[in-house]
Amino acid sequence: MTDDYIDSDAPAIRVRGLRNSFGEQVVHDNLDLDVGRGEIIGVVGGSGTGKSVLMRAILGLRPPQAGTIEVLGVDALSDRAREAGLIERNTGVLYQNGALFSSLSVAENVSVPLKEHYPELPEDMIHDLAMLKIRMSGLGEDAGAKLPSQLSGGMRKRAALARALALDPALLFLDEPTAGLDPIGAAAFDELIKTLQRALGLTVFLITHDLDTLYAICDRVAVLADKRVLVNAPLAEVETFDHPWVQEYFHGPRGRAAQAALAKEA
Repeated sequence: MTDDYIDSDAPAIRVRGLRNSFGEQVVHDNLDLDVGRGEIIGVVGGSGTGKSVLMRAILGLRPPQAGTIEVLGVDALSDRAREAGLIERNTGVLYQNGALFSSLSVAENVSVPLKEHYPELPEDMIHDLAMLKIRMSGLGEDAGAKLPSQLSGGMRKRAALARALALDPALLFLDEPTAGLDPIGAAAFDELIKTLQRALGLTVFLITHDLDTLYAICDRVAVLADKRVLVNAPLAEVETFDHPWVQEYFHGPRGRAAQAALAKEA
């Protein structure tokens, strides 16, 4: 379910000169970011660096004060893109809290974007597509009839992921996907994301504080600090970047533990 006017050769995301502010508080100033097709990019930064603000701006949910944003070759800030839902139809989002509708079953939650964007589809086809996404997310078919409140935290994450995949997006946004999960559940979710990315050719924009996730599945890491992207590169290069926050984050006790675990697996 793609749009013919999406440029398949354009970068997944291209941001130039972005400025986001709330009154006098400037969150981003002259921020640039490139995300290539088919990669998993991890976005990290301290509290207040505007990771979620950046994601919302790229998705067209918050107009920036300045700058340009292209998503899949489309001007994400244009009236045409917003009115036609070009970005919305080609992106899937998993928010940190899942954002599932509590009064709807899992299958009904996954069906919501399908009904919104493709109302001409028969009900039975929408249901079948929803169940396919539920199985792809690693849930059993019995989960489809359950309410979110009847699921564990890890299962709710997977249900929200199924909904994010409902429209077969080219670009998947994940906001702290492993937050609240135990280490085993977090590792399993990381592996699921990597498997889906490879199988579906997804580009994944992943906001996280989880160093294990960065080392396990990310192709590149973009570090937000000082109101911009300090570095956007493979982990080996990011680790050597000369900035106090970067050095503390990647070479502190938790960073060393994540590196040691990766070396052990290798």
